[in-house]
Amino acid sequence: MVIKRDGRREEFSREKLLSGLRKACQKRPISPKVIEELAEKIADELSDKYDREVPGMAVGERVMEGLRELDKVAYVRFASVYRRFEEATEFVREVKKLEDKPDESQT
Repeated sequence: MVIKRDGRREEFSREKLLSGLRKACQKRPISPKVIEELAEKIADELSDKYDREVPGMAVGERVMEGLRELDKVAYVRFASVYRRFEEATEFVREVKKLEDKPDESQT
């Protein structure tokens, strides 16, 4: 079960996780196989860490970590929805964080 922000409980759905990842990665140079592997990895990590109930926040944060490593544009797309950006300044702030953080793949 996933505990949503408003306290509701919802059955964990790998398909919903995969759908969110696909939307974030839409029109990005990422193969469907890589997206499916990330979804599987996230689902496995969550099931290893949590017994029965997973805070929705843990799912969202783990997705953002995976996307940050995979594709920065997909990461910002997901973050803008997940964090409910309402102002352009919030969007810009998130992009600046990406620019300030060193890219581990190039070290």
